[in-house]
Amino acid sequence: MRRTRTQAGKKSVEVVYVITSMSPNDADPVQIATWVQGHWAIENRLHWVRDVVFYEDRSSVRTGHAPRVMATLRSTAISVLRLAGSTNMAAATRHHARDPT
Repeated sequence: MRRTRTQAGKKSVEVVYVITSMSPNDADPVQIATWVQGHWAIENRLHWVRDVVFYEDRSSVRTGHAPRVMATLRSTAISVLRLAGSTNMAAATRHHARDPT
């Protein structure tokens, strides 16, 4: 797959290789592209938010059940904010940090 990016006004083309267990006869390009887009949709909507907004990678919680509990709490907070109509998680968390109501 080829991806075109524009960053700081500069265009670049990136070639991405996809490894799949599908046989060459079953590997429909549209199906593979749909799968890749679905993967990145999950990555961008959940994992990126957990890593960047909630600083999950910097967490010092590492023992027992605490890491799983904290991940569940972060995911719950993201879900509640999305259900409330928030699209910008960073802005929503800043708002609720100042105004808990």
